[in-house]
Amino acid sequence: MGKIANRFAKRILLQTLFWFGVWFYFMYFFSYSSNNKDYAFWFSLCLMPVTMITTYLVTSYLMPKYLVLKKYGLFALYLGYTLIISSYAIMLSIFGCFIILSEVDMDNVPPLSRNFWFVLALVYLVVGAVSAVRIMQLGYRSLNKAQALEKDMLQRELYVKDQELSYLKKQIQPHFLFNALNTIYSLSVRRMENTPEVILKLSNLLDYLLYQASKPMTSLESEVAHLKDYIALEKVRFRDTLAVDVDFDAPETPISLPPMLLLPFVENAFKHGVIKDDKLHIRVFCVMQQEQLRFQVTNTAELPAPNSQGGIGLSNLRKRLELLYPGRYRLHTGYNEGIFTAELQIDDPQNINDEEV
Repeated sequence: MGKIANRFAKRILLQTLFWFGVWFYFMYFFSYSSNNKDYAFWFSLCLMPVTMITTYLVTSYLMPKYLVLKKYGLFALYLGYTLIISSYAIMLSIFGCFIILSEVDMDNVPPLSRNFWFVLALVYLVVGAVSAVRIMQLGYRSLNKAQALEKDMLQRELYVKDQELSYLKKQIQPHFLFNALNTIYSLSVRRMENTPEVILKLSNLLDYLLYQASKPMTSLESEVAHLKDYIALEKVRFRDTLAVDVDFDAPETPISLPPMLLLPFVENAFKHGVIKDDKLHIRVFCVMQQEQLRFQVTNTAELPAPNSQGGIGLSNLRKRLELLYPGRYRLHTGYNEGIFTAELQIDDPQNINDEEV
């Protein structure tokens, strides 16, 4: 409350000093080439109410209400009314001072104070100068409001995207868990001896989901290692009907990327892959070259339906990539001669959209 009072008092003081300056400005011109200083003093004082009312009416009412809101027609109309009325008031001030102060003696009137057009120009010069400053203030405030609004909208958009990304992460994890549990279920039905080993691998993968997947970044080596654990788990389920080739060229320097980014490709290959000639063929290729990550998964498959996007796994992955790497990734899927291919390329995968983490 004290700050507001101090600000108001400072504003009143500055305006008071300004109008005293205008008064002296008037007296300087009206006393020019005249010895009648008293007339210039009182005539300048008579002009002050007209000048102040006209100035405040234009800058504090017409501009904010019409000019700022781009109601140019109404602004021009009411500004015209204001100028006409103020001109009439200035004329009355001139004649009133001539009658009262000079006792209708033209010799006692300073030359410039009886020139209506000069007096009019002098008053409107003050109104114009204050209006120009006011326009700059209003423009600056409008710019600040626009920037604040844009920042608020950007923050809201980022929040929505962050919630969407969080939702997509949570949706990918149950999808992966569902596939893994199906594998263990099939082993338990057949009472396979290596079921405990598979459960242990699943335990490792769950540890990855619960801890590492909740972090914003993980190493490429860790992602590939858990990808291999998943493949090992699937090998138990498919047994002799699976042929998998994993080609991973480890980068010279450690590379980080968001967790659970590559695994959905492999999940998709197992989920939609088809055994042909007694084998489900899957090939996984991953290489990092010149700050570009290239990851490709191929699998034997039936001819996909038109406009197929590869299931919920790849559909969610596309959305997640768009949030993390807008404009810096390429995801291509295609089918050719019984082979379905999904290929991902990411430029500078470590440089993610930080607001989305």
